[in-house]
Order: sequence, then structure tokens, then C-alpha cells
Amino acid sequence: MKSKEIIDEVTMKRAMTRITYEIIERNKNMDNLVLAGIKTRGVYLARRIKARLEVLESIDVPIGELDIKPFRDDVKVEEDTTLMPVDISGKEVILVDDVLYTGRTIRAAIDNLVSLGRPSRVSLAVLVDRGHRELPIRPDYVGKNIPTSATEEIVVEVVEVDGQDRVSIVDPS
Repeated sequence: MKSKEIIDEVTMKRAMTRITYEIIERNKNMDNLVLAGIKTRGVYLARRIKARLEVLESIDVPIGELDIKPFRDDVKVEEDTTLMPVDISGKEVILVDDVLYTGRTIRAAIDNLVSLGRPSRVSLAVLVDRGHRELPIRPDYVGKNIPTSATEEIVVEVVEVDGQDRVSIVDPS
């Protein structure tokens, strides 16, 4: 099994800063914005975007934590640990995740969102887009496009969970 670091701590910080600036540019009414991190690492990335928005725009954007497991089409789990501190009806919600692959996680996240309310718009921010979509889902904000083969795996590590910030590509062959 071969592993190669493709994004280091500095590059990850730059990617998150770029995503934050793009969010500011595309969302004129920041008062209507809600960030929704997809558990687990998407939550920490959403918190980083929230912190940068506070510094850059002096706004306090609400942030929720979406548990997609009860909404997956392959594994069913009864317990839903979603935390959403505000009513998302009529809000512009930005889903935040670490890696976009087939699109199935995002479909489950959207199912979870619409079970909570009816947002006016849902957009998607991902740190890594690796391709290989099975569903017609496209990110609005991308930190890095990393083309992969179907056998490779993208591993995102965040300091809050893993003790370091980095993204690696793992080839099992």
C-alpha cells in the first residue's frame, strides 16, 4: 500500500481561505447563510470557514452538524446525531464536506436537510473533489480537484481529529 501526501497543512489552509473568499463573493446577504458540516471532518472544515468569516466579515454564521448515516441508501442506522441550531427554512445552506466522490454522501446530506426544513438554496463546499460521480452532483466551492483512479483512496486528516492537517492519496496496489 503506497501513500503520498498531496496537500500539506499550508496548502490546506490556503484552500480553506480561498473557499471562504468565494463564499463571501457569491453570497451578498450573509445574514441568511447557514453552514452545515457533514460529520465528521466536514464539521471541522465548516468551523474553520465560520472562524474565517468572523475575522473577514465580522459575522457570526450559524453552523450545524449533519449526520448522514440514517439517510444513506446502503446502510441504515436509526440514531440521528444531527445538530442544527437554527431553522433552515428560507436560509441559504452551504454543505461542507472533506471529499466529494460518488455523490451519495451529499444526496444523503440533502435528504437530511430537507427533513429539517426547506432551505431557499443549498450549495456545496468540498476540500477535495476526486471525480467518479454516480449522481449528478457538482460542488460550488472546491479546495482542490484531485483526479484519482477508482482503486485509490483520498485520506483527509484534520488536526482536531487526527493531530495534523494533510490530505494523502493511498494506492492499495
